[in-house]
Amino acid sequence: MESDTLVRLEHVEIAMDGEVILRDANFTLHAGEFVYVIGRVGSGKSSFLRALYAELPVETGEATIMGYDLHGITLRDTAALRRRLGIVFQDFQLLTDRTVRLNLEFILRATGWEDPDDIDRRIAETLTRTGIPDKAERMIHELSGGEQQRVAIARALLNTPAIILADEPTGNLDPETGRHIVSLLHDICRSGTAVVMTTHNYDLVRRFPARVVRCEGGRLSPLEQAAEGA
Repeated sequence: MESDTLVRLEHVEIAMDGEVILRDANFTLHAGEFVYVIGRVGSGKSSFLRALYAELPVETGEATIMGYDLHGITLRDTAALRRRLGIVFQDFQLLTDRTVRLNLEFILRATGWEDPDDIDRRIAETLTRTGIPDKAERMIHELSGGEQQRVAIARALLNTPAIILADEPTGNLDPETGRHIVSLLHDICRSGTAVVMTTHNYDLVRRFPARVVRCEGGRLSPLEQAAEGA
């Protein structure tokens, strides 16, 4: 792969429970690039992301992400790959019985961080970057949906990922809050982190232009970059 190419899929087939979800899929992602994957609910967008973080198997074709071959990837390499990814889910997947700080500390300790000062510093950095520096001691259930998604993005940033995979990150949010979240993801991308975001919200794609790939009929198809305000 070229030095700045993080993901390369060539003629890939992705299946789940014996059913082909995507066929003959081609996709590349470069460092610092923002890509929308658009399509209807159930079109295979989420399955595409799951294949990128090695939760769904790649059946055929060539599939490489940050030097890892997704064909027959081992459990050890899967764990190593995921430490280099930040994953953001539509339903947040936070520990609701813990504070924001403890949610983030749990991830850091699980990925090898030990020094308490380093942990505190990294938590403060990510909460500041995501615009919620004063929420560290709040319980998750006390936060709004937008604040919870910011915590989820902070969690994704903890280990300085090369790529953020955001699966419908605005799906459970009101329109204004959703716009704030997408704006935040674009800010993160401008700092050098590549972002792949699935969505069926075309208004957001128009408001925040970037490269667009359509997922439809079991295929990935490149589209022209959305024009701002179009």
